[in-house]
Amino acid sequence: MARREEKLELGERGTLSARNKLNDLTGREWIKFTKSWFIHRPPRRKEDEILHPAKFPETLVEEFIRFFTKEGGWVIDPFLGTGSALVACCNAGRSGFGIELNKKYWSIAQRRVEKLRARTTRSTAPHHFCHHGDSNDLPAIIADYLELRGVKFDYCITSPPYWNQLKRNSIRQKERTEKGLDTRYSEAASDIGNIDDYQRFIDAQAVIFDRVYDVMKVGAYLTIITNNVYADGRLYPLAFDTAVSLTKRDSRSWVLKDERIWLQDDKRLIALGVNSAWVGNRHHQYCLIFRKES
Repeated sequence: MARREEKLELGERGTLSARNKLNDLTGREWIKFTKSWFIHRPPRRKEDEILHPAKFPETLVEEFIRFFTKEGGWVIDPFLGTGSALVACCNAGRSGFGIELNKKYWSIAQRRVEKLRARTTRSTAPHHFCHHGDSNDLPAIIADYLELRGVKFDYCITSPPYWNQLKRNSIRQKERTEKGLDTRYSEAASDIGNIDDYQRFIDAQAVIFDRVYDVMKVGAYLTIITNNVYADGRLYPLAFDTAVSLTKRDSRSWVLKDERIWLQDDKRLIALGVNSAWVGNRHHQYCLIFRKES
């Protein structure tokens, strides 16, 4: 006789199965998340977060973290920025580790996490680490943290530079310049966002995700939030080339599982190519989902 499956009724949330090995979501919540496109309107940014030219919202990150981990799981972000992933980890009860190359953004991330941790009421608070450094050195960096020795991560979510898009002149970048805000990630030569050659960027980005692969559990997932880039009169398929570059490496290749498309219907339209030529208003992001299967 088959053993009866244990279930927990959670009211409007639905039913949580004891056999759920991935997350703490009910079947109803699980199915809702698997829709291939979604609309997410993040709250208004705070002043110190506006400094970063390409921040992604912690409310969106938290939804992904809650799907791909259980409470208490470990999350890593190799392009931390001002700390969205770690803020989301704090809110979701997950432990997190982030690496940021730009010291100014690292400092902001550190401050934001410390504020949240000071307000926590959890008896056993998760760990949260902000490291100032280069993700190319990821395995060595992890080894320097006593609390992380032996840890393999359950999930990685991140948004790398969109090639050198921030170095190019554009309407939105002009507005940031006029307001005295940053228009690039950093001045560091090791910042992949400063690589002008497209294929060199793709290769350098893939190497960093090789490093991430080494610190993940078998079966762990990776989500990369990225987009295609319009430059020099043509579209560069950055999202698609990112997927290919991570899946055609060697025996350590990531396996591409799917994509979710974030529709940004709250962005204003800009007059691009009117009366002359087609130039689209790109109001979506690709959330590429990979898995480490061996």
